[in-house]
Amino acid sequence: MDAGLYDVIHRRRDVRREFTGAPVDPAVLERVLGAAHAAPSVGLTQPWDFVVVRDQELRARFRAHVADERAVFDASLDAARAEVFSRISIEGIREASLGVVVTHDQDRGAPAVLGRHAIADTGLYSTCLAIENLWLAATAEGWGVGWVSFYREPFLRDLLGIPDHVRPVAWLCVGPVAQLQQVPDLERHGWRTRRPLSDAVHADRWGARP
Repeated sequence: MDAGLYDVIHRRRDVRREFTGAPVDPAVLERVLGAAHAAPSVGLTQPWDFVVVRDQELRARFRAHVADERAVFDASLDAARAEVFSRISIEGIREASLGVVVTHDQDRGAPAVLGRHAIADTGLYSTCLAIENLWLAATAEGWGVGWVSFYREPFLRDLLGIPDHVRPVAWLCVGPVAQLQQVPDLERHGWRTRRPLSDAVHADRWGARP
């Protein structure tokens, strides 16, 4: 058993406020991206790409867009939920050392993608596996990662010049952190609590508990 791997899995956090903004070591960045690129993929298509964003103007424009989308979501909440949401930071776009935008190209390897015959989304699942690899590798390096999801895909596609057929799946804030929180932010601020494993495990058929 690799205790270190389990430790990294359980220490991983969705980071917002803890970024230091310190310069990144290029060798560490290459290791982290290399771990992402080593993810399994359906039909060995490797449908992902990684856009490393350092430019401050691009980051400022993206942050303004995210702030607008946060306001839209906030307006949809009732008063009690809005009060909880007000305590939650949703991004660290300018605070992080850099951004990594992970994209998905559904056309890569097409038309005959081995393993995608019956489930079209296996390609997208592959890209999500690359994101998880990146996240765990960054955690092992003492870095943090924050997944920003308050954006419209067409906006981010236009901002970074991403081709029309390619999906921007995630803007990841990446870089050194002062610390990783012991308790995830959403749990700490009272947005949701974790389900116990026993509630998620079924035996043979849905609803049958081991």
